[in-house]
Amino acid sequence: MLKLSNLSLRRGAKLLFRDADLCIHPGQRVGLTGANGAGKSSLFALIRGELHADAGDFHLPPKWVIAHVAQETPATDRPAIEYVMDGDRELREIQRKLAAAGQDPQGRHVAELHARLEAIGGYNARSRAARLLRGLGFQPGQEEMPVRTFSGGWRMRLNLGQALMCRSDLLLLDEPTNHLDLDTVIWLEAWLRNYPGALLLISHDRDFLDAVTTHIAHIEQQGIRLYPGNYSAFEVIRAQRLANQQAVYEKQQRDIAHLHRYIDRFRAKATKARQAQSRIKALERMEKIAPAHADSPFHFDFPPPEKSPNPLLRLEKIRAGYGRASILNGVDLDLGPGDRIGLLGPNGAGKSTLIKLLSGELPPQAGRYSPAADLRIGYFAQHQLEQLCPDKSPLDHLQRLDPGASEQSLRDFIGGFGFHGDRALEPTAPLSGGEKARLVLALLVFRRPNLLLLDEPTNHLDLEMRHALAVALQGFEGALLIVSHDRHLLRATADRLLLVADGRVEEFPGALDDYPRWLAENRAAGGSKTAAAAGDNSAAARRDRKQREAEQRRRIQPLRNRLRELEQELERLGEQQAALEQRLAAPDIYAQTRKEDLRRLLQEKAEADRRLARAEEAWLAAGEALEAAGEAS
Repeated sequence: MLKLSNLSLRRGAKLLFRDADLCIHPGQRVGLTGANGAGKSSLFALIRGELHADAGDFHLPPKWVIAHVAQETPATDRPAIEYVMDGDRELREIQRKLAAAGQDPQGRHVAELHARLEAIGGYNARSRAARLLRGLGFQPGQEEMPVRTFSGGWRMRLNLGQALMCRSDLLLLDEPTNHLDLDTVIWLEAWLRNYPGALLLISHDRDFLDAVTTHIAHIEQQGIRLYPGNYSAFEVIRAQRLANQQAVYEKQQRDIAHLHRYIDRFRAKATKARQAQSRIKALERMEKIAPAHADSPFHFDFPPPEKSPNPLLRLEKIRAGYGRASILNGVDLDLGPGDRIGLLGPNGAGKSTLIKLLSGELPPQAGRYSPAADLRIGYFAQHQLEQLCPDKSPLDHLQRLDPGASEQSLRDFIGGFGFHGDRALEPTAPLSGGEKARLVLALLVFRRPNLLLLDEPTNHLDLEMRHALAVALQGFEGALLIVSHDRHLLRATADRLLLVADGRVEEFPGALDDYPRWLAENRAAGGSKTAAAAGDNSAAARRDRKQREAEQRRRIQPLRNRLRELEQELERLGEQQAALEQRLAAPDIYAQTRKEDLRRLLQEKAEADRRLARAEEAWLAAGEALEAAGEAS
């Protein structure tokens, strides 16, 4: 087993761990979480032998084989499948010895080598590597292509395949879902659930952690605490512990304040000096309980768009692609305020092509693209991170958008994205990928768009920023269309799913949790299945279906607006009810002299309860009406 005992570790002058303890057994799949800079990657470096503990013990069984994903990929002519097979180091060692023995035959030695090759599944290694490549999204025929012909993102997939190919006892994965699409993430989940060794995983994808992990190791306050269960279970347990810790902390602060008052009052009096000194010593001995900093450091929201035309954008019989090749055909789509759409579909089916088309970055090959006069698009894509001015600061980027704004107002705004103090004035060149992504999001929000197009916005973002983004998107009043491998974000923000497959864009006939089953069926059918496979797919039938869908959206938009108004009313009444309950909880309201105040408060509380009950009934009715309208279509 992997074991840390009273371990202390520094990275430069910073102390990352002090007296940390951790024990991981074979078969455990452990998610490693903690704030940025807490020491997650440093712990991986310690395990790989790249760092050494400053104090304490670190134990790893000497025979354990460790696999991790390399960060660099050589631009080699080696075929992709051979590169992946290189991950099985024992396989390559046996093959090397067999090749050497073939030149100087030694019958018994060769037989032993073949027996070892059989024992480790060496004769099936090539097919195993091919299955890994297919699961990671490579198409048939690509396994023989040279590594150098693949882009950076695909080379990272090759590195991941090499790590999975290794028959390891301990697998270290640091953000393996970055640059993966949803299909590949789902495949990787299934693979890791069957991994027999010990897994240590760093990830900011909540659903991925939930699906894979059996334990969570959380780093905070220079220690590591191991929680049983997946990430959702960890959140519940930790929230309860933090609540208890906060209560103890607040009580201790009251005790400390009481001691300080006593000391300040009596330390100068000779008759009380001894008692004051004893309390000073008690204060020094008192263990300082850290406050529970459970809140996200990121806080922002989308201001209402200046104008909200309806529709914002209309596509009619669009054909789109690159050069003479068409990726999408016959696309009809209306986008209006309040639309919240998640895009699903196999890798390469055209999701990013559709977003580029909507953004105006890719002109249509045929069909009609009709934007509203007041359309203002906020488009997030990974390539925009590289379009930031490297010598300009986050504040400079904002001032370029609004030269007349005060510096303080811009600092307040950019602070919600984690750029506080001098961080707002530093050049963007040395920023991490996550920091650049936060800055691009900040610039996008600042422009007050009425149509948001988000293509994998969570790459490089940590859990806290993903949570802040999900909360902000829930309050966005414009139209939203999003592609993401983060299912928690999709679930929290999209209320309609479109499937991009076989050159078409159609409604997905199920919930997000049904998508893995659709993928499996689609693969089994050779990739030719679409969401509308059971119906008539003639051009006339598709045209009629699109007209019905557009009519349905126009019919249910007032219901969606009414539901949103009722949700806001429920929130307001809930706050009013909570304020009245707090006033009724005060002991002095029950004094004999305040009977009239108590009677009036009770009447207000009863009226607030009645209004809240009526609003809840109306909200339920509106929800049922919206659901019925959807089913009636």
